[in-house]
Amino acid sequence: MARLENQEADKLLDREFPVLDKGFVRLVDYLGDDRRIVEAARVSYAGGTTSYRRDRGLIRYLMRNQHTSPFEQVVFTFHVKMPIFVARQWVRHRTGRLNEISGRYSIMKEEFYLPQDEDIAYQSSDNKQGRQNEAVEANVAKKVRGVLENGRAAVWDGYNRMLDMGIAREIARIDLPLSLYTEWYWQMDLHNLFHFLKLRLDAHAQKEIRAYAAVILEIVEGVCPLASEAFRDFVLNAENFSAPELDALRSLIAGNSVGLEGSERKEFFAKLGMDDPAL
Repeated sequence: MARLENQEADKLLDREFPVLDKGFVRLVDYLGDDRRIVEAARVSYAGGTTSYRRDRGLIRYLMRNQHTSPFEQVVFTFHVKMPIFVARQWVRHRTGRLNEISGRYSIMKEEFYLPQDEDIAYQSSDNKQGRQNEAVEANVAKKVRGVLENGRAAVWDGYNRMLDMGIAREIARIDLPLSLYTEWYWQMDLHNLFHFLKLRLDAHAQKEIRAYAAVILEIVEGVCPLASEAFRDFVLNAENFSAPELDALRSLIAGNSVGLEGSERKEFFAKLGMDDPAL
């Protein structure tokens, strides 16, 4: 089978999409697009679709009913530059394949992530792993940026002094901070990529990795617009309800009490995007 040609998608190849202050996402290569998903599904369904409307309908059916294997036929390879703390969150998605720059072989670049004032916030009072939505006062942000800059300057000076002494790069690098930028090639099929995007575009994900996920979704939409539309409609912007939540939803529609308490009740109304009528 000949490689599918997609002129619009090809325009995205090798473009650096900037993220944060010094990072980027670059589409190195892709295999397949919406048509490959449809062709893969045809093998199972033993029939063909012949129009944009039918192809769109099939892709939406596959996504809606979680028939994932046709989406696995599409593969993306990205070149990503990100702070190490973002990379350490990213690498938890073990279905991807990656090759990262090594500080054992390479002398690292003096490139560190420095958050903007609006991205510096106090610890959230109700989220143990996140920050508040509101930024700190300008004078506090200035102090925080100063602490970060002074700390990394001292560490970077030590890194270079050890290199000048002839110390092995694998030793000299060990105190370099999480804010240092790293780079890697990262490859993942579309099904698992959508799973990555669902988790990393969630409001509970750290803001910096959400910025990368948003750019990746923009690129994926350029290659697979129909699949991306279905992903937004049935996964990203959708909600799953547990059995107790479905009972509560039926009770709510009937005008009765939802019968949930505590965090379950709070999460239920958050999924509905509405205030708890009991409050």
